Amino acid sequence: MDKLNRVAGQIHTHSTLDGTEYIHSHKEDCEHKHSHQNTKAVINRLSRASGHLESVKRMVEEGKDCSEVLIQLSAVIAALNNTGKVILKDHMEHCIVDAVVSGDKKAIENLNKAIDSFIK
Repeated sequence: MDKLNRVAGQIHTHSTLDGTEYIHSHKEDCEHKHSHQNTKAVINRLSRASGHLESVKRMVEEGKDCSEVLIQLSAVIAALNNTGKVILKDHMEHCIVDAVVSGDKKAIENLNKAIDSFIK
C-alpha cells in the first residue's frame, strides 16, 4: 500500500512499493485520479472476460446446450466480480487513503454509492 505524507493543503507525496516517490496536488473540486498498481492486471482481466463473453454469445448463436451456456456465463460473471474486487481494493488502498488524508468526504460518499451498486 502506498505511504502518504501530507505536505501542504491538497499536495501530498506517494511512495510506491518499489520506493519511487512522486508528489502531486488536487484542486478543491477536482476528482482524485492517478494510476494504480493493478491497472494492467485489471485491463487484462477485463479483456479476458470480454473475450469469454464473446464466446458465450457465439455459443448462444450456434444453439449450444443451455446448461453449457449457463456454466460459461457464470464464469464470466465470476471473472467480472473478481475484477471488481481488485478495483475496489485498489481504490480503498489508494484513492480512499488519499481522500482521508486530504479530508475529501465526497470520495467516501462516492465509495459508498459504488459499493451499493457493486453489491446487489
